[in-house]
Amino acid sequence: MTRRLPRLRIQVTCWPRYALVLTDTPDPDYSMCEGDGGFEHDYGDYETGEYAGTDWEPCTCWNEQHRWLLLPLPHRPHWLRRGVDPWGPSDYSDEPPF
Repeated sequence: MTRRLPRLRIQVTCWPRYALVLTDTPDPDYSMCEGDGGFEHDYGDYETGEYAGTDWEPCTCWNEQHRWLLLPLPHRPHWLRRGVDPWGPSDYSDEPPF
């Protein structure tokens, strides 16, 4: 029996704080989920029978909650938290003539 190698990738997470984490990915060769990592189930409203949403059921070929912290990242400055773009439009025109 061959041993499967882990399928890892680096992600940026912001909860509980900004950090780089190493996380697992779905097995691309797994026949049940075909590498998608889970199954979608559409469901309807009980009274009308209309489409009401989609549920996601994760596959057993991976654990999306298993993560390893690589590097904590510093918090964003206050001027970035407010959504102010320092390179965005200002009171001055950037149209010719300058």
